[in-house]
Amino acid sequence: MNACPSFGQLLVLPHLRVQNANAISSPLTHGFPSMTAFLGLMWALQRKAQAAGLGIRFKAVGVVCHDHQEQATRGGFVRTFHLSRNPVGKDGGSAAIVEEGRIHLELSLVFAADCPGWNQDDARDQDLAALADLLAGMRIAGGSVLPAAEPWRHRNRPWSLDLTGTEQDRSAAFRKARMRLLPGFALVGRDDVLDQRLRELQKGNPDASRLEAWLSLARINWRWSPPEGSDKGGWHNDRTGRGWIVPIPVGYGALGALQLPGSVANARDPTTPFRFVESLYSAGEWLSPHRLAEAEQLLWYADTHVESGLYRCRNDHVRPADDALLDEVHEFDLS
Repeated sequence: MNACPSFGQLLVLPHLRVQNANAISSPLTHGFPSMTAFLGLMWALQRKAQAAGLGIRFKAVGVVCHDHQEQATRGGFVRTFHLSRNPVGKDGGSAAIVEEGRIHLELSLVFAADCPGWNQDDARDQDLAALADLLAGMRIAGGSVLPAAEPWRHRNRPWSLDLTGTEQDRSAAFRKARMRLLPGFALVGRDDVLDQRLRELQKGNPDASRLEAWLSLARINWRWSPPEGSDKGGWHNDRTGRGWIVPIPVGYGALGALQLPGSVANARDPTTPFRFVESLYSAGEWLSPHRLAEAEQLLWYADTHVESGLYRCRNDHVRPADDALLDEVHEFDLS
C-alpha cells in the first residue's frame, strides 16, 4: 500500500508571491500549476540545499494557495490568455508564437523533511533562512519569486513544526499549526471521487468510460428531477454538497520501453535512461487547511513503477484499499 514517506519535521515557507507561473498544467487542464511542478521544485531545492551544506532531506510537499490571478480575459463562456507580443519577423509580419498561460500566485509551501542537525534552535533558524534565500533565486512552476511585500511581518517568516511521538501527538501538533495556513485552500487528491462518478454513470449506461466520468467531474451537470417529498420537478446540479472538485493531472504514463542513456538524440540528460510519456489524469479537491486532520493529508509525494510505466504524484487524503486497485481503476490516459 502506498503511503507518504515518514518524516520528522514540516518546513513552511509562507505567503510566497509568484509572478507569471505556468497556468497550463497539462494539455487538457489549466488554472493552477500541476503538482508535478512542485515536486520538481522540491527536488531542485534539495540539490541546492545539499550543495550549500544543509543536512535536510525532503520527503513530500504540500501547497496552500492564498490568492491567485490568472492572466486571462473573460468573454462570456470563453477565456483568452494574455499573450506577449514578440518582435516582428524579417518580412515585417507577426512572428509565430506558442500560446502560454500565466498566473500570479500567493502560496505557502509545506515540505515534509528529516532534519537531524536541528538539535539547536540557532541551527534551525539559520537553515530556514538559508532555504528561503535559495528559493528566492529559483523558479516556482516557471514563475519568478517576488520579495515579500512586508518582510517584517511574522506571517512572512519561514517556520517549522516537529512531528514526533505517537500518531495522536503528531495529529494534535498539526491541527494546532494548520491554523497558521489560513486563509487559503490546499489541493488534495480525490481518486475515490472519480471511481464513484464512474459507478454513477454506469448505472444508467453500462458502457460509460472513465474518460466520461472525468469529463463529468470537470463541469456542472444540471438534471431535471423532483425534489424529495414533492411531485413538482426542478433543476438540480450534481455539485451541491460535493465540495470544490477539479480535474487535475497527476503524473505520466509510459508510451514505450525505457531507452538506454544517450540512445535518444537531443535528450536533455544523456546520462539518464529516457522514456516517452503522456499525462495521467485524476480528480482533486480544494480544501481549507482547517479541514485536514493530519499532515499526510496535505502532502504529495512521488510514486514510481518503472515496470508498469507509471510515474505519478500521490496524496493520502483518501487511501485506496490496495495499490493494484488504484493502478487499475484511477490511472488512465486520454490518447
